[in-house]
Amino acid sequence: MAKVRISQVRSTIKRPIDQKRTIKALGLGKISKSVEVELTPQIAGMVKKVGHLVSVTEL
Repeated sequence: MAKVRISQVRSTIKRPIDQKRTIKALGLGKISKSVEVELTPQIAGMVKKVGHLVSVTEL
């Protein structure tokens, strides 16, 4: 699997609770925080759900 860097670029204020929980599950929570993870189908689904709040770059 490919590794990707996921960075939070927008706030979760005024977002539905499921989007807030998805951000937490990805290991994010503050703007500009980044995590490096393997791009599994589960991670890809979470990124798709909150794609408007995060940026993704391949490593």
